[in-house]
Amino acid sequence: MILSAFGSGVRRVLSAPAMLAGVFVLTLAMAMPLALTLRGMLNEHLGASLAANEAADAVNYDWWQEFEAQAAGLGTSFTPSVIGFAAVLDNISSVADAEGKITPIASALGAYLLVWTFLIGGVIDRYARQRPTRSHGFFAASGVYFMRFLRLALAAGLVYWFLFGVVHGWLFDRLLKSATQDLAIERTAFLYRVIAYALFGTLVVFCNVLFDYAKIRAVVEDRRSMAGALAAALRFIVRHPAKVFGLYAVNAAVFLVLIAIWAVVAPGARGAGVSMWLAFLVAQVYVLARLTIKLTFLASQTALFQGLLAHAAYTAAPELTWPESPAAETIRGGHATP
Repeated sequence: MILSAFGSGVRRVLSAPAMLAGVFVLTLAMAMPLALTLRGMLNEHLGASLAANEAADAVNYDWWQEFEAQAAGLGTSFTPSVIGFAAVLDNISSVADAEGKITPIASALGAYLLVWTFLIGGVIDRYARQRPTRSHGFFAASGVYFMRFLRLALAAGLVYWFLFGVVHGWLFDRLLKSATQDLAIERTAFLYRVIAYALFGTLVVFCNVLFDYAKIRAVVEDRRSMAGALAAALRFIVRHPAKVFGLYAVNAAVFLVLIAIWAVVAPGARGAGVSMWLAFLVAQVYVLARLTIKLTFLASQTALFQGLLAHAAYTAAPELTWPESPAAETIRGGHATP
């Protein structure tokens, strides 16, 4: 059942290449203003100096240290950790240690999440129906679920704030520090930290899964109450924990394989010219692969939910009137399971 749901999720994502392309363009568009702003800062600092020519040919660490010393705002993000696989490690470290982002990046991330909150209703609806819904159907579904998912996003924000702002501090700053302050064996202290990361990661994963299935139930069953969708998602997870988290583990394993491949092929610092553009192209392929996996998470979870709750495969109806759930379409098409 788990592999079947994963395979169905992959097929659903690949059957909608326009949606994948749209998400990729959205991600690129949201990152572009930050990139152009940082480019202006670098250009202003380098000017027509000899350091500019050296930086174009290879990494100039002396100049980089000078830039870091005077940088402010977005410029403080331009560190060696932005190169290649180091960026992935830096992001993982930021999440694990609950480190906040600087204001410009946090603002861009907030805008991206708001747009994603609008689009995700159309994304899940498309994967649930397993047929093209065209632009009018996609954006109609997005509009129908936007305010509902906005309420759900506020609830998720409070939960994640509690996890990263309260639980993380209690677990690492108080409990872990108390448990390791008198330890003389470094391996034991490291083991305690690993256990703390595992406990915190388990809580984050559970909340992530809970909110994912709340969105799926809201779309498939046309739920208006997000509290009801959360309660229904919790019941679904409690009744099918092995399948729900087994599928999550399969998706996570695919993601880890991608990370391992990226660790091997990630380009380092390159000079100007063809090699620079080739490195940029490789990086965009990696971003596209990550977005594909992100959508596969949703599509496979939708497939698992439909399969376990005996929702039949959704078929096209003669006329589509909005708002209407995929489940209603199934019943009208005569494919409902008794």
